This record gives sequence, C-alpha cells and structure tokens, in this order.
Amino acid sequence: MDTKRLILFVIFSFSLLMLWDAWQKHNAPEPLPVATETLDASIPQAARSDLPVAPAQTDLPQSTGFKLETGQRIRIETDLYRAEIDTVGGDLRKLELLQHRADNSEVNFVLLDDAASPLLYVAQTGLIGGDLPTHRSVFTSAADSYKMTEGSDRLEVRLTWTNQAGLQVDKIYTFNRDSYAIDVNYQITNNSASALTPSVYYQILHDNQSNQGSFMMPTFTGGAYYTDTDKFKKISFSDMAKSNLSKNSKDGWVGLVQHYFVSAWIPKEGVNREFYTKQLSGNVFSIGSVSALGEIAPGASVSMPARLYSGPQTQSQLKAVAPGLEYTVDYGWLTIIAAPLFWVLSSIHKLVNNWGVAIILLTVLIKLAFYPLSAASYRSMAHLRELTPRLQSMKEKFGDDRQKMQQAMMELYKTEKINPLGGCLPILVQIPVFIALYWVLLGSVEMRHAPFMLWIQDLSAIDPYYVLPVLMGLTMIIQTKLNPKPTDPIQAKVMMIMPVVFSVFFFFFPAGLVLYWLVNNILSIAQQWHINRATERATAAKKKLGKR
Repeated sequence: MDTKRLILFVIFSFSLLMLWDAWQKHNAPEPLPVATETLDASIPQAARSDLPVAPAQTDLPQSTGFKLETGQRIRIETDLYRAEIDTVGGDLRKLELLQHRADNSEVNFVLLDDAASPLLYVAQTGLIGGDLPTHRSVFTSAADSYKMTEGSDRLEVRLTWTNQAGLQVDKIYTFNRDSYAIDVNYQITNNSASALTPSVYYQILHDNQSNQGSFMMPTFTGGAYYTDTDKFKKISFSDMAKSNLSKNSKDGWVGLVQHYFVSAWIPKEGVNREFYTKQLSGNVFSIGSVSALGEIAPGASVSMPARLYSGPQTQSQLKAVAPGLEYTVDYGWLTIIAAPLFWVLSSIHKLVNNWGVAIILLTVLIKLAFYPLSAASYRSMAHLRELTPRLQSMKEKFGDDRQKMQQAMMELYKTEKINPLGGCLPILVQIPVFIALYWVLLGSVEMRHAPFMLWIQDLSAIDPYYVLPVLMGLTMIIQTKLNPKPTDPIQAKVMMIMPVVFSVFFFFFPAGLVLYWLVNNILSIAQQWHINRATERATAAKKKLGKR
C-alpha cells in the first residue's frame, strides 16, 4: 500500500467525520419548549417544594415560568475583569475579560452576558428554605461601582438582603488579583424566632445557539461536571432537553464549557451536592449544584463559601483552582498523548517566547523522535518507486487480468525482498501523535490571538492571505512527486488532485495548525528526498556491479 495514500486517506476520513459532526449539529432540530410552570422553572427541582408561593417582600419581582428579571447594576473593575452584578438575585450578569479580545476585533471579549441576542450566559446563586432569598430576590449594595486599587490583591463586593422577620443574608463576591477564580460567600444570620433548614444552589444559565463554532471548525459548547468517581463528563444541550441530570456527589464541580473558555461552580469541599440540569425554555438551559446547609438555630449564623472560575482555559490556573478542571481543555480519547505534548510545547514557549516558533521546534522534535520509523517507511517507498517502471510494464503485459498481475507483483516483491506494507506500518504508529497534536493546537487558548511573525498575528485564526495553506498545498504536490507513481492512471490523477482538495480544507483551519502541517511536510520532503537519492545510488551501484 502506498504510504502517502494511507496518510491522505486517514486525513480525508478525519475531515469527513468533522464535517459530518458539524452538519449534524447545524441541522439538528431545536428542542421543543417546555410547559410554563407556576413557580420559576430555573430554581432547582430538588428543592423547589420549599420555595414559598407568595414571597414576603413587596418589591420582589413576580414571575411565572422562566423570566430573567433586571434591577440596578453594580459595576466592578479589576485587573482581569470588567463585570456587572444585578441587584435582582445578586447575579453575575456580565463579565468582560480585559486581557482577551473578541474575535477579529480590538474590543474586549465578553464571556458572560444577559443580552440574549442570542447570547444568554449568567451565573446565579440562591437560597431555598423559609423566606430566604432566591435569585429572584432583591439585594442592596453600599455602592453602585467598585474598582480594585493599585497595590490591593482583593476586591470585595457585599450585597445584603433582609426581611421583617429578622433574617439577614450577605452575599459577598471577592475578586482576587491575577486570578479568574471568584470567591462567592453566603453569610446567613438567623435573628428570627424559628430555626431554618436551607439549601444553597449555584447555577449557570446559557442558551443553546451561541458559541457553537463554525461549520468547518465545530466546537463543543455545553454543560460539564467532574467528580472523583465519574471523572470529567460533558452534557450537550440536546441531552439536557431529553432528560434532566441528577447526580449526587461529595466532591467535584459543575459548569459550562466552550471553545477556549469555561465557567464552573466549585462548592465548598466536603459538602454533599446534587448536580442538575434543567431546560428553562425552548433554547435556555441551566446547569448547577444544590446542597443542604443543615439547621440554623435562632440567633445563629452560618457561612457557606464557594468559588466561581470564569475565564480562559489556561491549564496552569485550572489545575490550581480545582481537581479535574484542567480536563475542560478536552483532547478526547488522546488526552494521554496530548497532555504531554502540550507540556513540551509550553516548555519550549518559555524559552523562545513565541508560540509559532514553539510549534516549529516541537514539530522538529517529533520528527526526530520518529526519524527511524519514518526512515524505514521512506526506504520502503523508495524501493517501490524504483520498481515503478517494472510494475508499469507488468500492467501492460497482463492488461485487465488482475489475478495474474497480483501474482506477478508478489513474486517481484519477494525477489526484491520488499514488504509492500513496510511503508504503512511505521506511519500508523505516528498517526495518533499527529492527531493529538492537532487537538492540542486547536484547543489551547494560549494560541488565541498569539502572534507569530509578519502577517500571522493570530495563530488561532485563519491565515488572512492564505499563504500558509498555499505553501502547504505545494509541499503536498512535491511529496506526491516523490512517492511511487500508481500504475492505475485513475489513481494517479486522484493522487494529483488530492493536494489541491486538502489545501482547500486547510484554508479554513487556524494558522497554527497549518504551520504545523507545513513544517512537518517540509521535514518529510527533506527526509524522503535524501532517502530516495541514497536508494537510487545504491540501485545504480548494484546495476554497475551486475554488468561487471
């Protein structure tokens, strides 16, 4: 089997799978809206029976079914965020990342937003039990804006809710310098005459339409959770529409993942929790965690801390925040290979301080590691290339008699001591590494808006002038010329057309990926050319000795 044909077949099959998955997502029917309920559907089903039908506060927004109420906005600015908290529920309604730009724009990237056009992405919390505040309750704040000052490592935003019975709830956001982990703490003071047995819930609301990637480069946006028992699990919006998640655990986190970014609620360690999902309307879903707080006696106070990570999937930060959070950078079944590759890539980047150069050097290292296997493959191909004229004459001799042609070919291989599969098996060993590196380059937020040189100023975006894809197409044509020419004229034409076809695919791939394939092709051409020349000289020497 021709090694080049095998490589192209694998790449082509991989591309078809990606396109099929994208087509399925693009053409999937929208889930039907759920029936409107008397109580707010966004409150966890696990504890909804404790929610009073008629809230005590006269200023509490009244709603039936899912509706995102709005009140006054509290604006926050830190070294990493520009955020907005709504007094209704104390929700985190908008989160702008100051160190990340929007795609093809100079404005900051907005991760959370309640604009609903179509993006709806909100972080909510609430308490259930007695007359405690849910995410529909109105809080107050001492100020309507907060800013982290120079020299300060923390910024605290305190929201307060009280009722006439003597209950007081403080919801405290603490933003930490140089960290995307936000501490969210409930302080409950029970000055009423009766004991309370509340539950606390943390949830994320998101629509099923935004951040879905492109047709050519589909990416996953949906729910995810992690427990020490089940490890990392993803939940698509279509799965949420079919059935609600209900998962009990003593550890772990729950959140929303998308390409390059993640928001995850991390409840207090050691507290029992139930992870849940809920379809709130036709295209809005919630995923969250609910935990019982135990009894709060009259006159007693309880504090319940949690953390919200909301930001880029930077692996060093993810590992520091919570176990398993690093798996949101999802490399799939090749994680065991991809994770070490990223470690090597990031280590090289620390030395050269350029992700493009790091990709080139990593490609060289991989090529060196597989040099013996590649050499064996190319030697086999070179020997087959030397036999091409004889195979062509055999084809002319036997014509359409395929059986005799096959027998003659096998005899020729046996005589020349050539294994026709010798060029394929070494390549098969390398394919998982190449695919793993593909996912590393596709999924690493470090590549996002990372400049390389000249016109390549974003390795996660397509080459604006398509220079790299064109060069890669030319290298594929050169590789085809170096390979044994198929005896079948139709196959020969297909092999000539394939580089053009795959170049079109790479027109839509991020520049970092195309750079990797281009460098790999150049190195392969150099190695293959060297081996072909050595084989030709050896064959010529044999012929010269034979004539003597």
